[in-house]
Amino acid sequence: MATLIQHESREAEFVPSAGKVITVPLIIRGKIIEESLITFPGRHGGVTFSTPDVRRYVDQLPLSNPSALQDFYTISLDEIMDFLEELGTRLDFRRNTYLQESFEMSMGASGLTEPILRNMYEYALPRMFDRRVLEEVVERNIGRQYLEGWVPTPLVSGATGEVRAFGARGIHVVPGNAPLAVGVTVIRCAVTRSDAIIKSPSNDPMTHAAVIRTMIDLDANHPITRHLTVGYWKGGDEAVEKALYHPKNVEKIVAWGGMGSIKHIARYLQPGIDLITLEPKFSSSIIGRDTFSDEATMRKVAHLLALDFAGVNQEGCANARVVYADTGTDDAGIETVNRFGTYVYEAMLRLPPHISTKPKDFDVELASELDALRVDDTFFRVIGGSEREGAIIVSQFPEPVDFSRSLGSRVANIVPMNGVETAIRSVNSYTQTIGIFPDTLKDSIRDRLSLHGAQRIVSLGFAVSAMMALPQDGMEPLRRMCRWISGETGSVDNTKSLITDQ
Repeated sequence: MATLIQHESREAEFVPSAGKVITVPLIIRGKIIEESLITFPGRHGGVTFSTPDVRRYVDQLPLSNPSALQDFYTISLDEIMDFLEELGTRLDFRRNTYLQESFEMSMGASGLTEPILRNMYEYALPRMFDRRVLEEVVERNIGRQYLEGWVPTPLVSGATGEVRAFGARGIHVVPGNAPLAVGVTVIRCAVTRSDAIIKSPSNDPMTHAAVIRTMIDLDANHPITRHLTVGYWKGGDEAVEKALYHPKNVEKIVAWGGMGSIKHIARYLQPGIDLITLEPKFSSSIIGRDTFSDEATMRKVAHLLALDFAGVNQEGCANARVVYADTGTDDAGIETVNRFGTYVYEAMLRLPPHISTKPKDFDVELASELDALRVDDTFFRVIGGSEREGAIIVSQFPEPVDFSRSLGSRVANIVPMNGVETAIRSVNSYTQTIGIFPDTLKDSIRDRLSLHGAQRIVSLGFAVSAMMALPQDGMEPLRRMCRWISGETGSVDNTKSLITDQ
């Protein structure tokens, strides 16, 4: 299975420097600024960081003249990919001090543990810039020809339609749950020839700056470098956002964030600004009846399910929270689902540390919920979790726990069913990924799941695999990031108009 999360490092562990205040630069189109510093506390009790007060530089952040994007159109898409490919080689963690500093800071700020973070920095991030990955991203999302020139299209009228995808000026409010977001953002902005102002997250304020500093070292005057700006400001700072979020400055806002963040950004929307939201979603799994025909299959599926819910410590939207298992709900079915829950818990513990570990910070409220369920196992049985290592909650009737949307820290809820109708009806517009076993079941129900709101339907075990080349959250972000311009060429005497001709 191709995935960005499959490499195990043997390097020595990093230990975050206690009490250290790290300087996170503001970078404006190749210019590194480390003055006018203000300090922000670290998240998860981690590293405090200082960064330039963006309010002092807010008038420098926007690309005031859209014609300045013209330099992007003096180079070919191949030249853009050449630059990105070389960037990937320079994101070698062993030699890149910017990434090493970012990793050290993330050890204190991120909710992820050291082995998982190390795998992302050492292996997954540079691999995103592989030439084959870049080509796939372009072809599957947009099509090279639309990024390289005007594509002619014959029309019924006799005229020739012409279409081209142009880049736009945008603000990117990026997530901090994994450092791979920097690769996604840089690649999307580069191949679409976009100008980007990137708002770093407080739980990963350094990684975007680290990658862009590497780009400056590679070629400070390259159009990609000159059209990336990155800085940190506290979300909701009106002195910054009211000045930036205006059609004179940006045409697109790409926002990864929760309900509160999206509602706040929406206050600034007006004609001329397109908001592309990649908000948090909930994911689940559906386990078909064939799984429970023999012990070997149950254990195989338990491993695949462990990958889907516990991969990257359940920090992603794609991780399953609730698992619907077609075991039946009679006594035999409940006995089977309890046994399966034990297999899943054991499979979780066997996952290698670069994929999943004991959580760094186990949610306090979730721990209290688990402890309460242990008092009486009539309705829910808790397997594991006594050491806050993760747990499986097995429902003893066909309903999930009432706190299912708060599941995390490697805790999943397996719900027994008679058939899969309950699972299908549980899907709505908040559902992102659904992992299904077997594939025959996936193929038979995916249309209905899509109608109910599911946005990604995969074979069990693929939930946290890479998906840059495919739609995300029920849309195509790269196409949305572009401004699609159309034109027509022809002779008025030789074409027919639906309006002027009779």
